[in-house]
Amino acid sequence: MVYSTHPRPQMERSQWQPLDGAWQFAYDDKAQWQRPDQPDFALTIQVPYVPESPRSGIHDEGFHPVVWYRRTVELTDELAPDAAQDLILHFGAIDYASDIWIDGQHAASHFGGHTPVRIALGSLIKGRSFEIVVRAEDDPADMHKPRGKQDWLAKPHGIWYPRTTGIWQSVWIERVGRSHVDRLHWSADFARFEIRLDARVAQPQGCRLKVKLSLDGRVLVEDEYAVSGKDTGRVIALPDPGIDDARAQYVWSPEHPQLIDAEVTLVDANGAVVDAVKSYTAMRGVSTANGRFVMNGRSYFLRLVLDQGYWREGIMTASDDELRRDVELTKQLGFNGVRKHQKIENPRFLYWADVLGLLVWEEMPSAYAFSTEAITRVTAEWQEAIERDFSHPSIVAWVPFNESWGIPELPHDARQRSYQQALYHLTKSLDPTRPVSGNDGWEQMATDIFAVHDYHYSGDVLDGRYRSEAVFRDTLTTFRSAGRALALEGHAWAGQPVMLTEFGGIAFFMGQESGWGYSQAKDADDFLVRYADVLRGATGSSLLAGYCYTQLTDTYQEQNGVLTMDRKPKADIARIRAANLGVSVERLSEDPLGYSARWVARQAGIQKN
Repeated sequence: MVYSTHPRPQMERSQWQPLDGAWQFAYDDKAQWQRPDQPDFALTIQVPYVPESPRSGIHDEGFHPVVWYRRTVELTDELAPDAAQDLILHFGAIDYASDIWIDGQHAASHFGGHTPVRIALGSLIKGRSFEIVVRAEDDPADMHKPRGKQDWLAKPHGIWYPRTTGIWQSVWIERVGRSHVDRLHWSADFARFEIRLDARVAQPQGCRLKVKLSLDGRVLVEDEYAVSGKDTGRVIALPDPGIDDARAQYVWSPEHPQLIDAEVTLVDANGAVVDAVKSYTAMRGVSTANGRFVMNGRSYFLRLVLDQGYWREGIMTASDDELRRDVELTKQLGFNGVRKHQKIENPRFLYWADVLGLLVWEEMPSAYAFSTEAITRVTAEWQEAIERDFSHPSIVAWVPFNESWGIPELPHDARQRSYQQALYHLTKSLDPTRPVSGNDGWEQMATDIFAVHDYHYSGDVLDGRYRSEAVFRDTLTTFRSAGRALALEGHAWAGQPVMLTEFGGIAFFMGQESGWGYSQAKDADDFLVRYADVLRGATGSSLLAGYCYTQLTDTYQEQNGVLTMDRKPKADIARIRAANLGVSVERLSEDPLGYSARWVARQAGIQKN
């Protein structure tokens, strides 16, 4: 695997130009400007950091519903305009509604603060220099849009955090042919030992698609297909050695994050290359069966941690090194995955999860109100998120709703119940290869995973609620999480895997004077005692198929992370890891950081490059 620096590492072209850095910037608090020549660009901002963040160079946390950006682009020699090719302008994410002009011409509008914007420049530019202007509108009081944890008050309160406005993921340009690969979707059939490729080709007339799959430099498959229409699908059988020990070298898991490198080339009728894309996939299967989460054909216990993806200096935006470091620290702490909470994370985080071996539950940021407009917005953005992230092997579950947010009257409103069920089934229709947690936390209806949130501080109490199927059946009738029934009437638990997907939340303030958690430790030793106690309630169960501890890092006023917001451990990592694994510290001596020899070799390669 060649380690990538590309903003979209599963669809990487060699000719691309980053546009992060200094842009001109303006506030438009009265929404008075409508044309790109009107704003007074008096400020400078560092893209992709939002103006609310310190790293942006502005650090203004006030209410600013409309912002503008401007930059003049000078194309590099390799991206100079060519009549036989096109240029694509990419914005990783702009929060929330955006309009984009190229040299004064309106080029695109987009709704959705967590999903990408893509513009074919084509005839919009005339030479190597052109101007980009972006208008972003993000009403801080709008409860009908997917907003995740963004606060509507002036300062963060409760479980809500600072707002983000405008561009918050990378911007770049890449060269493509007039005929080019527009989309790649990879999936695997572990039982049949097959990889499936679904590709979309723009202007495919007379083209053929070449695909080469390699494992650590050794070619596994090399084939070529005629492209008869814009959408083409192929099933690629891998060489199957037939026995588990030999098969294992091909298979991806957190313990063995084996990726399969892919080269996808589009050639014209004369055999000339018109587009070439580097990508990767993996042989990895996930499902649920017999009350268990199943990975690669075997029961697999999930040890997740809630990861909200906030940083003090960048808010929701982090450097590539910071994203990689979060994956490393999560593994060191003994977790094998994260539930990315109320955030569609940067593809660079998913890349490092793929490369280093970390499972990811991807969760849709919630709207807070229920309306036709909210349904339309959430559904559209959720489809875009699944489209963007479908091929990442690290993603093993989708979470369309959390704790009935945006559907607060679920028990009493037939429309809201239909909406929850519809989004579950829509998710399954877009991706039948992964389980879906339909409404993580409580009020379960349509779901593959029976996900429960329970913040009781006592391991004995948790054990008494989830120790076995027999006690859990009693818990279903006697326990209400935050006053909410675990399952709605008419939707009883039907044997799905039961997981404790939020629990713990132990606060240890580490010198902080203010903040909160669901319970409180007085010092590091007390934190470890409490941590081991609640983990015992999750790991000692014969019923539970996994857990998700709250949370990885402190997040502003929430001081309940196992790490501070600056990613410093609150207690001895080995003891935290031992509690997660349910073993003594002495048992960790063979692999103190939780990394296989293969991971160490990969890490050495990363540092070298």
